[in-house]
This record gives sequence, C-alpha cells and structure tokens, in this order.
Amino acid sequence: MKLLTCMSPLLAGSLLVLLPFTGCDQGASNTRQASTADTTQAESPVLPSNRVAIPPAVRSNLGITFAKAQRRHIKDTLRAPGRFEYLPTAKREYRTMLPGQVELLVEQFQTVEVGTPLYRIDSPTWLTLMKDIAEAESTIAQLRATLLSHEDLFMAHMMKESNLLQNIEIWSERVLKLEALRDAGGGSMKELTEALSNLAQANSELNELRELAAKHEVKHDQNKVSLEAARSHLDLTLETAASLGGMEPKDLLFIDPTSPGALPVWLTMNDIEVLAMAPGIVDAIDLTNGTWAETGSNVLTTVQPERVRFHAFGLQSDLGVLEDGLEAMIVPPTPTAAGHSIPMNQTMRGTLVLGPSGNPEDRTIDLYVTPGELADWARAGVSAQLEIITDASSATELSIPLSAVQRDGLVTIIFRRDPGNPNEAIRIEADLGLDDGRWVEVLSGLREGDDVVLDGGFQLMLAMSGSIQKGGHFHADGTYHEGEH
Repeated sequence: MKLLTCMSPLLAGSLLVLLPFTGCDQGASNTRQASTADTTQAESPVLPSNRVAIPPAVRSNLGITFAKAQRRHIKDTLRAPGRFEYLPTAKREYRTMLPGQVELLVEQFQTVEVGTPLYRIDSPTWLTLMKDIAEAESTIAQLRATLLSHEDLFMAHMMKESNLLQNIEIWSERVLKLEALRDAGGGSMKELTEALSNLAQANSELNELRELAAKHEVKHDQNKVSLEAARSHLDLTLETAASLGGMEPKDLLFIDPTSPGALPVWLTMNDIEVLAMAPGIVDAIDLTNGTWAETGSNVLTTVQPERVRFHAFGLQSDLGVLEDGLEAMIVPPTPTAAGHSIPMNQTMRGTLVLGPSGNPEDRTIDLYVTPGELADWARAGVSAQLEIITDASSATELSIPLSAVQRDGLVTIIFRRDPGNPNEAIRIEADLGLDDGRWVEVLSGLREGDDVVLDGGFQLMLAMSGSIQKGGHFHADGTYHEGEH
C-alpha cells in the first residue's frame, strides 16, 4: 500500500472515503513526475505547521464555506424550535350558497387573481330566484300603470267637481232671486220649486263625486304602498341574487346598449359563476366535476402564500424573561452554507407575541412572530428556529457558529482564514466561552469580521490531525499531502 505511506493513518482512513485524491507514490513514472514537478512545486509551497493551503479548487472540492466572526447577544439569547404556518386570514374557502351541480374551472395550485372564474353551479333554486325577480318586476309594472290610471281619474273628478260647483253656484243664485220675488209678492212658485230641486240635485251629485274620489284616493294609497313593497321585494331579491353570484345588483340589471333587443343580465344567467374574491393559489379542491353539492359545501380553498407567521414553542420556565415586543429573529434550521441547504445568513426579523395559553403536557408556551420581510424559503410547514434577544441593551460577545468548531481529540480547534492570503487557513486552538446552541463566544484569537471555516472544517481537521508539526498542503483535486513532494 504505497499510496498510504505519504499521509498519516487517520488521514488515509478518512480521506479514502471522503475525498477523491491523487497519490504521492514515489514509484510513479518518471515521465509523469517530470511533467508535473514544476506545477506541484508551484501549487504546494512549504507552509508553517499550523497552516494549510486552500486554493479555489480545493475549496470547491471540499465544499469549504466561511462565516464571519461577529458580535452577538450570546448570554441573552433564547432559542425555540418551530415552523411557519398560515395566518388565519391567509386562507379563503369558497362554499356553495345554493344546492346544485358543480363544474370546476381551475386546477389545484393554479394562481388566481381577483375576478378569476373558479367554478359554476347549476342550481334549480337559482332559477326560482330569477322567477321571483321576473314576478316582482311584473307586479311593479302593473302597479305603476294602476297609479297612472288613478291620476287620470283624479283629473276627471276635479273637472266634474268644478262643473258641479258652477251649477250649484248658478242654482243658488237662481233660488235667491226667486225667493226675493216671492217675498215681494211676485214670481212663480213652480220656478222656485224647480230651482230648489236642481240645487239639491247638484249638491247630491257633488257629495257622491267626493265620496267616490275619497275611495279612489284610498285605492291609490293602497297601490302606492303595494308598489313600494314590490320595489323592496325586488331590491332584496336582486341583493340576494347578486350576493350568490358574487356581483352587484346593478350588474344584474345591466342591459348592453350596443346590442339591439338585449336583455338584462339576470335573464341570461342560467347558472352561477363564482369568481375569486382575493388573489392567491388554489390550495385544495374538495369536489369533483359534476358533483351535486348541498348548500354550504366547500368547493375549493385558496391561500396567499406570503401571509405566513412563525409559530415556535418556548419553555414555560423562561416566562420570567419572555414578553410581548421582544426582538426576535427566524433562522434556518441548519447552521451551514454548503450544498443545497438554506444559507444560515438568510434570516428574518420580527416582534415576539406570546400566545394566550400554554401546553401543560409539554410545558411549553406558544410564541408567534410575523416577519417584516419574508425570505424565499419561508413557507407554511417549513421548520426553523427562533432567536429571542431577552435584553437588547446588554453587551455583545464576539461569536462564531458553533458548527465551525472542531474537536481533535481533547483539543478544540477552529480554522481562521488568513486575512492576508485568502488561499490559506490557520489552525487555531479555540478559546471559547458560552454558547446558545448555535453560536459560541470566542474569548481570544479572532477579531470581528474575520472569516472562519464553516463547512469543510472537519476535513481540514482530519488532514492536519496528528501531524501538526509537519505542515502540509492540499492538491487541486482536494487531496491532502504532508510536507513537501
């Protein structure tokens, strides 16, 4: 096994599995050594014992990423696991307002806007409602015609009453003259009697006319009340129909002025087409095409994916420091930046709201945070962690991700990227303080803004473990070699 003679046993046992590597076999062909000697020497300078070369090719092959040392509230940070969930107002159910046969017009997960047709329902009840509208309009038309006839009758009554009053006035004057002649010893008794008879007849006809006019006025008032009732009934029926159809009453009464002989919209609606009332995505469809649905059946549900909040679960023992209004940060569940993981710096901020009740079995309290701005990965059901700063006025500590810390036997180490040479990493025995489960305080050895190896630190530790005095280098393909070629 000449291949293993150029590296420590631990390195050989680990990197054979983790890393593809080229050998350092001294028995390789002289031709290959001659063609690569200059390149190898150029890529692999002798480094101090606590340094290792990490050129771009090595960083790519090993998946090395970096995190910056930064000041954070380690001592005053609580962590709580949780998940994203929809706000109660993010969902909208579309239920049948009438019984009928349903025809779907959208697919699941389809994006809809306000006014997008969602489904149609063919309902006999809707046709009955349209019949009520037609009858109400017919009743209104009849009552209007009757009221117009009453107006004509009133005009005739007024004219007839005027004529009778003139006759009464004439006969009254005639009677007065004849009575004056009689009192003077002249005149005709027959003429006086006839004048009195005509005057009485005129007064009788006037009384009959006024009595008839009073009856007509009562009938007119009754028809007027009936007309108002019919109008109210029509308005209510239109309101009901418009509500069922997701329209306005004026929309049902609309007649296309550009189309000769056009009918009101309500006369052309044989079924109800339900439109989206808010933008969103069709989350669930509960009925199939052609299903007969009863009143109140849920046809489909839409959601607004951006309307989410984070629901975490804190310990009831922390209620002494938890309160509404604390600053909180939602962080990805995995503290890494490699592969397809969510980068750990894609966080969201918000204000903490405590739930009104706790869980006595788990001894937890509900915690809610609605982010000010959503990251791309924030979706309902996605797990994450909540960082709660219990005292934002306290001093901060220089910190690095806890996952950047490696343990080599009994020694805790970190790899600091050389500020003067980004292609080298420096192994440092870590001088650490408190941690909050994700970040750890660094007491010495780093400055704010320094880069430390996050992903790939374990491979670097394996490469240098047990050979710290020898130094070494990585080949461009990611394999490690101690000392010089």
